[in-house]
Amino acid sequence: MQEFNLFIDKLKQSLNGSQLPGLNAQLSMAPITRLEEISRMKSGSDPKQSAVLVLFYPDNGNINIIFMKRPVDDTVHSGQIAFPGGGVEDEDRDFIDTALREAKEEVNVNPADVIIIGSLSKLHIPPSNFDVFPIIGYSVIKPDFKGNHEVDSLLEVSVKELLDPKTKTTKTIHHRLGKLVDVPCFFIEGEIIWGATAMMLGELLTIIRD
Repeated sequence: MQEFNLFIDKLKQSLNGSQLPGLNAQLSMAPITRLEEISRMKSGSDPKQSAVLVLFYPDNGNINIIFMKRPVDDTVHSGQIAFPGGGVEDEDRDFIDTALREAKEEVNVNPADVIIIGSLSKLHIPPSNFDVFPIIGYSVIKPDFKGNHEVDSLLEVSVKELLDPKTKTTKTIHHRLGKLVDVPCFFIEGEIIWGATAMMLGELLTIIRD
């Protein structure tokens, strides 16, 4: 537990003590299709607002992050690995409320057990026209994770795995546009973490390494 506490203390300082790495770190994990979409973006598109929860928790000596795999369907982000999160609703006071509410609904995280320590840079997702605000928090106990109908499966990943150079690679995926695309990704337990989630991780891991 001491290692976990030291990690959280260092992360707090990094999130609040200096300027975030921002877009440059995000783009290090952006697929070519995302770069093309960004180049075609028009100003004034009035994106929808959303937030995700990046949750750290201790588990058997590891420092873990929870991800979820979305069901395969006809939506834009079908079958992708994501942080729990979703769109802002009228009842939400701020992006923290959004992230905590969605994490409760999707993966059964008790908001009362989560301590918020900061956020990453906003990320725009052109396919769904969402601005995503990644909220960083931690729990000193492992939550009793349970996925709802929006979740196909859960993926618990250690920070150590994410920092392992062998985890970061390139894979060929079937893109929603109907073509094969090589994407930078994190390949863990047979799952490909790519797209917006990988871009957020790109910034997060840059902060952790510093």
